[in-house]
Amino acid sequence: MDYKVFATVFVTVFLAELGDKTQLATFLFAADKHVGKLTVFAAASLALVLATAIGVLAGGVLAQFVSEKVVHTIAGVGFIGIGLWLLFTA
Repeated sequence: MDYKVFATVFVTVFLAELGDKTQLATFLFAADKHVGKLTVFAAASLALVLATAIGVLAGGVLAQFVSEKVVHTIAGVGFIGIGLWLLFTA
């Protein structure tokens, strides 16, 4: 296992997930007195694992057809576009 890549991915995803809609939704479900906290944790964890698996598989397939530089450029432009959209629509 490449620990440098592991640490980079972990920190990046962890920071990106803090305070996002997923965490807020999980917070709201867990705040319900009638809902088991373990159930909320398990369901949210499984959902994130599945979403991540789809991302990894899609990225692996995409890498077979598009160069890494193009993927990085598209991702960068996409993030900037989303950031600008959120900035101007907030």
